Amino acid sequence: MPARAARSEFEELARHLGGLGAVRRELVRGLPADCPPAAVAVLTLLHKYGQLRMGRLAELMAVDMSVTSRHVAHNVERGWVERQPDPQDGRSRLLRLTERGGRQLDTLSEATTRALESFLHDWTEEDVARLNGMLERLRGSFGDCGALSAAGPAAKADQAAKPDQTAKAVRAARAGRAEKADPAPQA
Repeated sequence: MPARAARSEFEELARHLGGLGAVRRELVRGLPADCPPAAVAVLTLLHKYGQLRMGRLAELMAVDMSVTSRHVAHNVERGWVERQPDPQDGRSRLLRLTERGGRQLDTLSEATTRALESFLHDWTEEDVARLNGMLERLRGSFGDCGALSAAGPAAKADQAAKPDQTAKAVRAARAGRAEKADPAPQA
């Protein structure tokens, strides 16, 4: 079994991951003005998971319902997403990617692919494949659900042992994050 990476390697990785913000910002510059990154996230998740309730979408995006609602409204106004009554719960609505939203996502994907081809023009196919593999492995180490990532490693570890407790851990993590970001005014 290979030796575990040294602490200094993790420190260097942290620096590189911090630098990925610049890569992301450069790719975001290529998005149409009416399609900010959060709108793309909504489209991508609906494409990946199919119809979703607002609460599940908020969980996958690891943001509050009010934030998710604004992002969904933006997509609905442009005809990219539609809300439909949930046949299993008349109080709830299901979100669905429309045909127009699918075309928008295809257009955005093509633009991102072209940008990556341009920036990485001197990379070999093997280099790109190796990076893809390592990024997939990295994401797998953190889990696929943004809500679990927001809750932290403890929630991820508990997921397998206590799946019914996962939602509680996510809510607790979000509550802690919200208190740090927006403390209640003192009377």
